[in-house]
Amino acid sequence: MGVLDSIFRRRRVEPEVQGHRGFYSLHDGFDDDAWEARWDDLDSAVARKEKERLRPWQRDYWRDRRKRWWAVRIVAGLIGLFIMLVGWLAITAPLSKSLEPIAPPQITLLAADGTPIARNGAITDEPVDVSQLPPHVVEAFLAIEDRRFYDHWGVDPRGIARAAFTGTGGGSTITQQLAKFTFLTPERTLTRKAREAMIAFWLEAWLTKDEILERYLSNAYFGDNVYGLRAASLHYFYRQPENLRPNQAAMLAGLLQAPSAYAPTKHYDRAAKRMGLVVQSMVAAGYITEGEARAMRPPALDVRMKSDLPTGTYFADWALPEARKLSETGYSRQTLTTTLDSRLQNIARRVTSRAPLGGAQVALVAMRPNGEVVAMIGGKDYEKSPFNRATQAKRQPGSTFKLFVYLAALRDGWEPGDRIDNTEITQGSYRPKNSRGRYSESLTLEDAFAQSSNVAAVRLLGEVGSDKVIETARDFGITAPLTEGDPSMALGTSTMTLLELTAAYAGVAANAYPVEPRAFAAPEQSWFEWLVDGPSTLPSRVHEDMQRLLRAAINRGTGSAAMLSVANFGKTGTTQDNRDALFVGYAGDLVVGVWIGNDDNSPLNGISGGGLPARIWRDFMTQALGSGAGGDRPGPRASEDPGGPVEPLDVPNLDDIPLGDGNSRLRIRDGEAVFSTEIDGVPVDIRLGEEGVAISEEAIEEARRRAEEQRNEAVRRELDRQGQLEPAN
Repeated sequence: MGVLDSIFRRRRVEPEVQGHRGFYSLHDGFDDDAWEARWDDLDSAVARKEKERLRPWQRDYWRDRRKRWWAVRIVAGLIGLFIMLVGWLAITAPLSKSLEPIAPPQITLLAADGTPIARNGAITDEPVDVSQLPPHVVEAFLAIEDRRFYDHWGVDPRGIARAAFTGTGGGSTITQQLAKFTFLTPERTLTRKAREAMIAFWLEAWLTKDEILERYLSNAYFGDNVYGLRAASLHYFYRQPENLRPNQAAMLAGLLQAPSAYAPTKHYDRAAKRMGLVVQSMVAAGYITEGEARAMRPPALDVRMKSDLPTGTYFADWALPEARKLSETGYSRQTLTTTLDSRLQNIARRVTSRAPLGGAQVALVAMRPNGEVVAMIGGKDYEKSPFNRATQAKRQPGSTFKLFVYLAALRDGWEPGDRIDNTEITQGSYRPKNSRGRYSESLTLEDAFAQSSNVAAVRLLGEVGSDKVIETARDFGITAPLTEGDPSMALGTSTMTLLELTAAYAGVAANAYPVEPRAFAAPEQSWFEWLVDGPSTLPSRVHEDMQRLLRAAINRGTGSAAMLSVANFGKTGTTQDNRDALFVGYAGDLVVGVWIGNDDNSPLNGISGGGLPARIWRDFMTQALGSGAGGDRPGPRASEDPGGPVEPLDVPNLDDIPLGDGNSRLRIRDGEAVFSTEIDGVPVDIRLGEEGVAISEEAIEEARRRAEEQRNEAVRRELDRQGQLEPAN
């Protein structure tokens, strides 16, 4: 306390002591001020020693140092904020993301026979290595995009000022552009610009300049759906970027400002003019001389059209999301073989395009009992409406839903010969009617299912219990909302897709459920996987009884229009006011569902499930099974892209149809059908138009002449072999 008192006490004014005659005054000989100074020095030394024992995080350390205390607080806060910012960037903008392509690479889908059916995605290729590129390639991009790239720290105020005053070069550095198209959205706000600059500093801190430039050149967009310098170099000039000429590199560098506007395949004049600006920038940067610039001419394009075949089909649109999951990540393009059977797809297109639909739409799904989809029609014309009515439209299934009502009853112990009341329902709030007012005292379950009795189905739902019907539907893969206690459920009032409904019937066909529709063959399960996670099966009696009901519905019931010469199983479905008409069934190794309806859900004109849908189903099955559908099917493997044209399997009016032997085609030109083939190597065109059939007489005569020469040559060889040919003089 003495030390503290010595620091904080007030100096007292001592009264002057008067000397007295005859006495010796001690005050006159004792220096009080000197002693006080010594005590003060001692107290200060003690205080310093005490402070030396304190640490900066202790409050007393900062006594009498208030300004420095606040300065340290601010610096510590900035350091903490920086650490948090680095952590946030590491989570939200990982460096690895700058190594990934910014657009999904191109995927080519093949039918099971190898026919290309669709290509989708960006044209990309392997990243570039800056050290392997010629100097003129790198210099062209630096001159027009970021002349001071190797001198700044991610943001270049001088470059921004130069761009503002001269109009050449970009306001954003190459690092900022990499940050923008790799990590950020294209919005134009101050917040995004601030984040762009912040990420640019971060990239500069963690990557070398060459690494930043490589990632930028490997991901930049060059127009024509092409991403990355290697893909662009191959696309526009059909050469690797390591072999680019100076004028080619200058043209590619000029595309980056507005790739779609400058793409030379569509706007060559613009691209050439922009290239001139790049060349002048290279002169200004000292990369080339004025003489070299004057000698540089716009390059010729060498565009190979092999990859420029994007298309879409109902099946491809449905399969592509799964294809993205199966394909490898990276820049390389992928080619995958699907389960689609091009022969069956063409049959499906033919039978649906010939059907008298009027203004209605049609959908068809054909799959194997294991769920592999082999044909899909999502509407009358993909080009006019890509909306897939087989996979996207949720409509009422009508009486096809009765499958689950009767199957639940069979699982509950009912048999096909058991009888159910078929009289008109006159009580209760829900009073469904039978088609054409046909009623009887009772029916067997088999007859009720075959005749598609509505009142019998509703009563059977009540007898079995809606909970058991819902359980059965769920077991077979139905995900539609189903309400317990709702009697209308028996008549298919819940909405679902045709694909989902067809897959449920496939579960009955295979007696293995649930069935998952797939565009790529599933890998075979090991015995252990099958044991642990294998499909469920129905008891043999229940399965046989259900097939008996489905067979009766075709052979002597509402689906008689779908009858085949082989064993067939199916069910018709018609919703209220004929808004939807369906037929779903199976035969051989195919399960097929057909739907007809209007997109606006308006009633159909006299079309029911047992009419046009059943006939389309029969026509498809007759052609499909008649040629022995089936055989080995490829799995979801990567394949070599054959490079041929994409077959537009969903377009009903084809202009050029390849025929079976590979040398014949059927072309439609101005209302005239032209069948082109070869006879003994001679091309022959047979034309069918308004004036009848026309054949080129010259071609026929040439073919006849060649055939005669071949016959004479064959006779001569035979005579020569027998030794009867006279030697020539």
